Parts: sequence; structure tokens; C-alpha cells
Amino acid sequence: MTELEKIDQLRERLGLSYREAREALERAGGDVLEALVQYEESTREGLQRELAGWSGKLVERIRSILRQGNVMRIKVKKDGKTVAEIPATVGALGVLGVLASSELAILAGLSTVAALFNRYTLEVERRDGQVEEHPLDVENQVDK
Repeated sequence: MTELEKIDQLRERLGLSYREAREALERAGGDVLEALVQYEESTREGLQRELAGWSGKLVERIRSILRQGNVMRIKVKKDGKTVAEIPATVGALGVLGVLASSELAILAGLSTVAALFNRYTLEVERRDGQVEEHPLDVENQVDK
């Protein structure tokens, strides 16, 4: 197979430009399969970094809500259905406990979907019975 055929194959499979396909092929020493594997690994690593960033933003958003105090419970909802619920108590120890819980790890994982589809909301239930709903636009509302 010629180098151009290899480049065409990479372009077709990965949707790359000629330059990107040539560079991927060169990094793989001319091996098309190795170029595909390397590209897949680099894409996965980039996605993991991006998802970790979204998760961190969601965690900070929840911390901000908890710092406001008087929070009884935080729910993550998708299309009106509860997919995760975090009980919270007022006070520093309660906040730290909630932030260290495994439930928060699950919630952080949910942020990936929330950030991608924006169909999730945070519902904050206050001790006085007030319920607030916040769209999970973690890109723009972390500190708000």
C-alpha cells in the first residue's frame, strides 16, 4: 500500500485532513493500524481531561450552593426525574462530609452528561421548604 493510500485510509476512518493524517502516519512509523490506535488513545485522553474539568466545575458549583447554607438536600434531575440525591447538613463538617462522599463522585460523573446535553438540573431543597432549580450549565454558572 502506498503512503497516499494509507493517508486516504486514515482520512476516511478518522475524518482527518491530509496534513493530520500524514502526521499521524509519520508518528506511527508508517503503520496504519498503529496510527489508528495512537489517535484513539490521544482522543480518549483528551476526552478524559475534558470530562474531569466538567466534573470539577460541577463539584465547585455544589460547594458554592452548600456554602450559602440552609441546604437540606440537592437533587440532580434529568427531564424532571431524580437521578441522584445528596443529603446535606448545615455547617462545615456537613459540607466536608458531603463533598467527601461517594455520592458526590457519582454526581461528578453525571456532570459529563449534563455538560454535554444540558438536560440536567440541580434542585436545591432548603430547610424552610423553598426549592430552587438551577440548570446545569457548568460552563457558565460555576461561580454564580
